[in-house]
Amino acid sequence: MTDRLEARNLKDNSMLEVKNLHASVLDVEDSEILKGVDLSVKKGEVHAIMGPNGSGKSTLANVLMGRPDYEITDGGIFFDGESIVNLRPDQRAHLGLFLAFQYPAEIPGVRPWEFLKTALDAKAEANDDEKMSIRNFSKLFDEKVEAVGINPQLVKRSLNDGCSGGEKKRNEMLQLEVLQPSLAILDETDSGLDIDALRTVAEGVNSMRSPVRSFVIVTHYQRLLNYITPDVVHILVKGKIVKTGGPELSVEVEKDGYSKYVPAEVTALP
Repeated sequence: MTDRLEARNLKDNSMLEVKNLHASVLDVEDSEILKGVDLSVKKGEVHAIMGPNGSGKSTLANVLMGRPDYEITDGGIFFDGESIVNLRPDQRAHLGLFLAFQYPAEIPGVRPWEFLKTALDAKAEANDDEKMSIRNFSKLFDEKVEAVGINPQLVKRSLNDGCSGGEKKRNEMLQLEVLQPSLAILDETDSGLDIDALRTVAEGVNSMRSPVRSFVIVTHYQRLLNYITPDVVHILVKGKIVKTGGPELSVEVEKDGYSKYVPAEVTALP
């Protein structure tokens, strides 16, 4: 009986489990990028994935969200105790996953209000929930626009159309606030941001931290983690997590770099 309770508690507290994950670029031979990733994220935790360029950080984020450009060749991904390996990106989103892109795309002709109402309706339909009325959604949307600090004129444009990097990040924070995902994955969302935009991202994440929501923050540098204190930091090198620690690990790699975690290249003798 005790073993059953422990197993149940473990499942109840688990948000994301990645086990021995191997992934390659679809239909490209010898293109394996992820080479046995193991990752466990509990509910309420913030995890940071750090590593040098080309280590597989963005690939991991995209594979978790089900991007079809990649093929899982071994291992598994479990969200809230259930395998999601065979689910499409939209199905994963309906379950509560969210991916913030490094370079958010512009969507001509679609305003943020329309984009988010459609996304929320699709999620409600997939989960057999009642769709929010236009009146209630408009009220929610306006509240979240004010909370995120977006210029009201910005949301009258097409999504991300002509927006600066900082404005695009505010749009993504608005999406987070409206959609309220269970697991938010931020893929190098701090790339190219000035200090004000960086703080916008950090404030958005910190305001949404809760015992039932988790974050996976993919980043090359420690600077975003000056404003968001992670519970766990992982170092990803050549497709594998080679080191896991607390927030102090990000400070260490900022100071000393990744060289100690990168294996030396072996040159074959002639």
